[in-house]
Amino acid sequence: MSYKKIDLEGLKELQVKSKNTTNPIKTLKCRTVAVEKYRHENYIRDLDAHIIDEPPVLLGDDTAPNPSEAVLAALGSCIAVGIQANLVNRGINFTKIEVKLEGDIDISAVWGTGELSDKTIGFTHIRVLVDLESDLDEKQRDELIEHVLNYSPVTGSLRNPVEVKYVAK
Repeated sequence: MSYKKIDLEGLKELQVKSKNTTNPIKTLKCRTVAVEKYRHENYIRDLDAHIIDEPPVLLGDDTAPNPSEAVLAALGSCIAVGIQANLVNRGINFTKIEVKLEGDIDISAVWGTGELSDKTIGFTHIRVLVDLESDLDEKQRDELIEHVLNYSPVTGSLRNPVEVKYVAK
């Protein structure tokens, strides 16, 4: 696979800009619209709708990833971006970055309508496998991936308590 790599000069400019910013906190936004059954359109910035659905086992039409699968996709993309940025920043040649994720989740609570006794809501375990072809040896690769997992915003969001609250109009 051939793809454009992150621009090193652009990355260095971003690093300098981030060090000199007085307000590093940014607010990301998404507008979700229920379309039919469990199919939803999610609007981010000015992009086309990102579709989320449920598989048939959860009464959906299986037209798109479900919300939890979308979280895995976000995590995989965040890890891949972090790996690429670190490789480019360190001047390390690479030809392949592929991240595979598996997440264990108890679905018996059925969004709060099913079995509700003492449930762990959300993922309990996520396994990350990285297929990286680069000039790194195995030890260096493992250290780089652990570094990326420590600085991935999505990994941090999954590991750290995040306040999620309803805000009335």
